[in-house]
Amino acid sequence: MAPDEVTEAPQVEITAADPPTSGKGKFGIKAFGKKDKSANAQEQDVEKDGMGGDTPEPELQRKLKSRHLQMIAIGGTIGTGLFISSGTAIANSGPAGALIAYIFVGSIVYSVMTSLGEVATYIPIPGSFTTYAARLVDPSLGFAMGWIYWFNWASTFAVELTATGLIIQFWDKDLSIAIFIAIFWVLITLLNFLPVGFYGELEFWFSLIKVITVLGFMIFAICIDAGVGQQGYLGFKYYHTPGAFAPYLIENNDATAKFVGFWAVLIQAGFSYQGTELVGVAAGETENPQVTVPSAIRKTFIRILVFFVLTIFFIGLLVPYDNPNLISDTNDASASPMVIAANLAGVKVLPHIINAVLLTVVLSAANSNVYSGSRVLLGLAQEGFAPKIFGWVTKKGVPWISVTFTALFGLLAFMNVSNSGGTVFNWLVNISGVAGFICWCSINLSHIAFMRALKARDLSRDTLPYKAIWQPWLAYYGLFFNTLIILTQGFTAWIPTFNVSDFWVAYICPILFVILYLGHKLVYRTSFVDPLQADLDTGRLQNFSWETSTPKTWQERIRERI
Repeated sequence: MAPDEVTEAPQVEITAADPPTSGKGKFGIKAFGKKDKSANAQEQDVEKDGMGGDTPEPELQRKLKSRHLQMIAIGGTIGTGLFISSGTAIANSGPAGALIAYIFVGSIVYSVMTSLGEVATYIPIPGSFTTYAARLVDPSLGFAMGWIYWFNWASTFAVELTATGLIIQFWDKDLSIAIFIAIFWVLITLLNFLPVGFYGELEFWFSLIKVITVLGFMIFAICIDAGVGQQGYLGFKYYHTPGAFAPYLIENNDATAKFVGFWAVLIQAGFSYQGTELVGVAAGETENPQVTVPSAIRKTFIRILVFFVLTIFFIGLLVPYDNPNLISDTNDASASPMVIAANLAGVKVLPHIINAVLLTVVLSAANSNVYSGSRVLLGLAQEGFAPKIFGWVTKKGVPWISVTFTALFGLLAFMNVSNSGGTVFNWLVNISGVAGFICWCSINLSHIAFMRALKARDLSRDTLPYKAIWQPWLAYYGLFFNTLIILTQGFTAWIPTFNVSDFWVAYICPILFVILYLGHKLVYRTSFVDPLQADLDTGRLQNFSWETSTPKTWQERIRERI
């Protein structure tokens, strides 16, 4: 090993007080638009901001391993969208329509993941794609996208806490959901005050339960479809009757109605896939990111795509799209298409098993919500888009102020206890609903800008730690379809006649994003980043290396594979 190499995972070198790399700083603004100061003045500011006289060190620790990174992405994606909402996809589009929709959106997700992978392995930093957007495209884009994306996770935390109460009510309707909202809020919040290694390990086992459940359902589905259940042999029976494609909303034109159903599920599939980008959020706390991040992106995407596509395929074989139980307002096991399939086959014990799994699913998702939201907020603080206090990190590498602030939004779940509060709560959820697509657009756009910055410096893509296939064309592909989905995701507001309330519910998030973007640009007079001036150096780890061990015995090789 060379003398200048280190054997321990280094900490991220970006701090809120780093001196700027150019005359105007990274973006010409710091801490909500304040002009940059000298390096000495910045150091004095940091000392003043310390707690108890100590200088805060906003540094995360690289404690996440490759297996943690993969399971964090899987855990953030495989949730209630797969276990419950997939039934609505079958009902609205039919088995074939839903299957095609999930495959197509999977290709969009692949464009996003490979775009993120090339940039995240080159610059593995906290804040990830929020920072990339600000550095490579436009500071105002980073500001607007970062706050929208943070609010997405903060408000979703409240949704998951509500779901825990509803799931437990499956066993006893008389229990108050407020009790379980309080219990799990305290539990999840405390868990996020532990070092990131604990989070990674917990998420690994939570996600493993999800994976085992999905694989178990696939085996169960094969047996039922082959004739083990009380229905006898099914095969592709439901592809013929009632059909492979379901009409949706339109009554006088069958072909148009089926296309509308397909497009509606296309949008829903996108919401289900959201969370795969968590690999980028966790890149700033990952050991040897130039190796682990590309590996996690490749393996995670394939697994998620297989899980989603095969699950939709098997549900379509076992449940006809006209089954009334597929469309339900409940959030417990009774709404799961897996349970509906089991009931049709005469298997009575599965609902309780699925409900128990659903509880781990939402707890895992809630854990990911606070983790990802706090890291995004930390990144915003480090870029000057949020108060410096959110950049404070403990010696164990926990951004405790950001964790606390993000977790506080989980208390919005108590609004669901009253009917009037529930209306306001649903609006908050809808504001964050399309944030994932805005994030994906930003990732694709940042990758395109990243390619231009490399070209401006005469740097070849061959020098990248991770080089994806079909790039940058995949980034353009993802940018186009993500934008199209954002613009059309509220089309049902016009069917059969225009509904003002549905329109605002669908488009309040894009409108808020535009307001944040234009407001920041007008106040701070930011401009688009010149490719030659884009910051490709701050946060790079090219001067570090990690000691890696290769399994030698057959026992070690088996353990590594598992």
